[in-house]
Amino acid sequence: MNINFELYKVFYEVANEKSISKGAEKLLISQPAVTQSIKTLEAELGGQLFIRTPKGVVLTEEGQTLYNYISEGMRYFINGTNKFTSLKELESGSINIGATTIISEQYLMPYLKKFYNMYPNVTINIINDLTDNLIKKLRNGDIDILIMSMNNDDSKKDLDITTITELHDIFVGNYLYKEKEIKDINSLLKEDLLLQKYPSVTRTNFNNYLKQINLTCNPKMEVVSHSLLTSLTENGFGIGLLTKEFILNKLNNTLFEISTNINIPTRKLVYATKSNNLPTFTTSKFIEILLNK
Repeated sequence: MNINFELYKVFYEVANEKSISKGAEKLLISQPAVTQSIKTLEAELGGQLFIRTPKGVVLTEEGQTLYNYISEGMRYFINGTNKFTSLKELESGSINIGATTIISEQYLMPYLKKFYNMYPNVTINIINDLTDNLIKKLRNGDIDILIMSMNNDDSKKDLDITTITELHDIFVGNYLYKEKEIKDINSLLKEDLLLQKYPSVTRTNFNNYLKQINLTCNPKMEVVSHSLLTSLTENGFGIGLLTKEFILNKLNNTLFEISTNINIPTRKLVYATKSNNLPTFTTSKFIEILLNK
């Protein structure tokens, strides 16, 4: 059965106003068009819906029964429309953002703050985990957007990936290394190196660099956390390989970049969403802020 919802809308408004003329005004259409719509609906249903009176129209018993159902449906339509508008204008809703702890703390914070100040009624959920786990959560629909670092040769065909900025991995030490220079990679590998554990993106990138020049590395210490690696480096345990963009507030303060001619390939900071999935209003607005639009 093909249902013409426009006919039911006309019926609903006329029943509410108890008048064809007032219903026409409400619907912004002519009275003859309203009358014709009522006649068409009555013909389709096979029964009379209204009785004309000097003061307007009243529902028949059958018309009243239909109205009871239609009015309930209309309330759902109206509530749904209002909710949609509320979400569109970001007066409510939520966003689930996936990122590693270091990205959340050292990169995303100003963007999160701006989004919160602009849309305080939107609930922000930050999901911190290892990048591989976050990718699984994105694919499963548990998060709306993932901000992560990637090597330039990485590709994930089932995700839409957009580059936000480039990332640079640099060698740093505390004040003891302030004036230190290391000319080549062989000299560096003789130092007390502090590295993140594989398969972190930083470590993978460094391992790939060493592999290209047929070298390997046995670091003094390996840790999972970039934050812990930063603290160990600040406390003089050795030379740390850290992401420059995540330690800007510490450079030339508690950490100092070591002069070297070693050029580790840059990486990229990206945001990812599921391919073929239209981002929600909240996600779209966060992306605009993230890209400074």
